[in-house]
Amino acid sequence: MTRLALLRHGHTHWNRAGRIQGRSDIPLDADARAELANTRLPDTWKDAALWSSPLLRASETARLVAGRDPRTSDALTEMNWGDWEGLRGVDLIADPKSGYRHIEDWSWEFRPPNGESPAEVWSRLMPWLDGLSGDTVAVCHIGIMRVILARAWGWDFDGPAPFKIKRNRLYILDMPSLTPLPEPIRLIRPEANL
Repeated sequence: MTRLALLRHGHTHWNRAGRIQGRSDIPLDADARAELANTRLPDTWKDAALWSSPLLRASETARLVAGRDPRTSDALTEMNWGDWEGLRGVDLIADPKSGYRHIEDWSWEFRPPNGESPAEVWSRLMPWLDGLSGDTVAVCHIGIMRVILARAWGWDFDGPAPFKIKRNRLYILDMPSLTPLPEPIRLIRPEANL
């Protein structure tokens, strides 16, 4: 049995400001580094293959929680948000001419101007997913996780998602059936066990 554990990268100053990062290579902020330095992968995942997006916020998160360098894949790079990168979602949603929509009102074909649709992200991910041959941790981005989890849960970006992506949690899927475990697993905080 091959399993995939998805982990979202730590916070950046753009996350905290509500800016859309997309492919912009924004590093972790100091608070995220300090928080992640005090976590680790659960024992059942510490020897799994480790992959990340090549973007700094993901690769640094992987190093901090796993204590080793990840392999990187462009397939795990965040969704391309095109003209909306660097802008704030709250400002885009306030402008009816922007075309921005909440995720519950997307579709697989929803595309930011000069950006990438969830369907295109899925096509980019499929060869990487098909190549998995053992338990794997992938540190990536919320857009990548949404696309993979949407497929796994059978959600078509229509109405509320059947999952909520939080930080410092592993979202586990049985591969190749792409069956999700119902609840994520928290990263370990060693100091909490003292």
